[in-house]
Amino acid sequence: MRDISTMEQFPGMFELAAPITRWDEAVPLGNGLMGGLLWGEGRELRLSLDRGDLWDLRLPPELLRNLTWARMQELVAGGEHAKIQETVDKPFMQAFPTKLPAGRLTFTLGAGQVVEDFGVDLRSAVGRAEISGGTLEVLFSANMPVAIIRITGSEPQVGLVAPAAVAKLGYPAAVPGADGRTLWFVQEGVGGFRYVVFVESRTRGEAVELAVTVTSTSDGTDPLALARQRTAVALAAGYDKLLGEHENWWCQFWSVSSVQIPDKAVQKHYELAQYFYGSASRRGTPPIPLQGVWTADEGGLPPWKGDYHHDLNTQLTYWAYLSGGHFEEGAAFLDFMWDLLPEHRRFAREFYGVQGAVVPGVMGLDGKQLGGWAQYSLSPVNGAWVAQAFHLHWRYTMDRGFLLKRALPYCSEIGEALASLLKKAPDGRLKLPLSTSPEIHDNKPSAWMKPNTNFDLALMRWLFGALVEMNEAAEQSAAAARWQGVLDKMDHLAVAGSEAEPGALMLSPDESLTESHRHMSHLMAIHPLGILNVDGSARDRRVIAASLDQIEKLGPGKWVGYSFAWMSCMCARCGRGDEAARYLDTYLKAFVSRNGFHLNGDFKNLIPGLKHKYRPFTLEGNFAAAQAVHEMLLQSWGGVVRVFPAMPARWKDASFENLRTEGAFVVSASRKESRTVFVRVFTPVGGLVCLRNPFGQVEPKWNRADVKKVGENYECRLGAGENLEGRVG
Repeated sequence: MRDISTMEQFPGMFELAAPITRWDEAVPLGNGLMGGLLWGEGRELRLSLDRGDLWDLRLPPELLRNLTWARMQELVAGGEHAKIQETVDKPFMQAFPTKLPAGRLTFTLGAGQVVEDFGVDLRSAVGRAEISGGTLEVLFSANMPVAIIRITGSEPQVGLVAPAAVAKLGYPAAVPGADGRTLWFVQEGVGGFRYVVFVESRTRGEAVELAVTVTSTSDGTDPLALARQRTAVALAAGYDKLLGEHENWWCQFWSVSSVQIPDKAVQKHYELAQYFYGSASRRGTPPIPLQGVWTADEGGLPPWKGDYHHDLNTQLTYWAYLSGGHFEEGAAFLDFMWDLLPEHRRFAREFYGVQGAVVPGVMGLDGKQLGGWAQYSLSPVNGAWVAQAFHLHWRYTMDRGFLLKRALPYCSEIGEALASLLKKAPDGRLKLPLSTSPEIHDNKPSAWMKPNTNFDLALMRWLFGALVEMNEAAEQSAAAARWQGVLDKMDHLAVAGSEAEPGALMLSPDESLTESHRHMSHLMAIHPLGILNVDGSARDRRVIAASLDQIEKLGPGKWVGYSFAWMSCMCARCGRGDEAARYLDTYLKAFVSRNGFHLNGDFKNLIPGLKHKYRPFTLEGNFAAAQAVHEMLLQSWGGVVRVFPAMPARWKDASFENLRTEGAFVVSASRKESRTVFVRVFTPVGGLVCLRNPFGQVEPKWNRADVKKVGENYECRLGAGENLEGRVG
């Protein structure tokens, strides 16, 4: 086993001072399936527990009652928006369906003992609480569905607290049990579903070890017996053995890539975001919903049902794994969405009346529509944004098997449904009968805009273009030609001004953005889709500049945390490094809890003029902020690798190792005194490297003789397993 403590490029201890009196400031721990939050004050320690697949999946009977896509068009045309709300929005207000809280483990310390300090060693994902006269350490095993705890010093009194909020779902009170050194409760749900929280302890030397697990009828018919078995196996192995296996997993995780930047706050948050991937997204377990495996523990059911929102949240959540090279963690989302295709084909047939697949904008663990604001929860275009995740996974891995068996089939299913929903307008262009731009005008009738909004249009243009690209790569020329034909019938993006004097991107063909808004939906073409970019025409660059300047002028008054993180990404994509850093600074200053969680609102009331001062926790802001760092350090859209393309002036020294790009290149680089001094590009699969010159006027020394300067770029064809290195100075 490698000694993880000697790996200097790995992040270290993340300290949190005691007391921690709120769950959303707690030490987060997890293994993809289970999660925990360690917090407390005085003599009381708490470990809030979660499991990713604990759901009440009942649907309100009135949800979508007598409503179809065709009927919804009639209601919108007739100004009967309230009737849509009755069967889409109001059912969402009911308690179910929802993700379920698991419960809480408590530790009451002995007389004279108090908790003094908290922390988590990010290298090994071991949380700790320093207690006067002892220590509590806890890890959520990377190899087993258990958490194991070691306590030195006086043994505390251990208790279990069942979640009272499930009473809102009509559940009976949990049934507690105890037997020797074991505690548990059984929580009955509905339809035969039940779950168990179980803890067993034993003394080992001068320490007490406890194993904790959460089981359910999803695991088998007798979750109590299974829980007893799992904790017994864990305790028989012991804390040290599980720790060693756990450290091996995390050592491999951190070995994939690393980033070093001079801004300590940004560096810390970046490391925490990677840690959140490792803790909350594991292949074979549910992907990250709004709160990951850290469901709120404040007496209620989770905000927004703890669900899967596909009009922004899931997509931003899975932005940053690609450049970081954490493909297994990202595959948790892709596997999940692939497995739900049968449900989304059914949804396309029964609600929209078309073949192919439509992804609900608001979705439960089983892939079913949950309701919510109909303009977005029932927008058929959300699936195109999900499809981009499949396309990018192929582009970053160049895995031909994934292209043929996953990316192309998935994107084709989404494309088939959208193409069938498009109607030919009098001008011959294809348009959706209903079009929206998340979440402009919120839930008002005015949110139904003139088709096609730039949000819908950008996503459809991107998808149809991607289908051309993927079919050509798959040597399916007829299919590529078909999708090119669909793309050719789409409008161009709606732009204010004139052809000679273009302005900013509009919301829709007849409406411009006139006020601050949290969602940058009309700018999708710039980021993340990149179909409008700074390498385009002079007109393209003018439109981009006008669009970003308009956002700046309107200000962030109605933004939330992820808005700043996304805007940082967008500015970086356009080469505006100082602006990207400014938005990222504001995000970190105002919207991040001391444990790293993105809390959406300016909860510390630090930014004058911001409307939202609340603190609901969701994770997409964290990962969007991590992606902003990637966008500053490395970009690869359009087939060109760009090293340090958007560096803030104050980041004079920076480096990264083994970040990934499109084309499956593995890139390392370093920068000193604002000059790039080293670049290495490795490829496991082979291909043409097109590297935008990062060295300025200085000619680098290459490790190969076959490097050619072509315009602004250096080009070199590498075989599988080969690398290109350039140095200056």
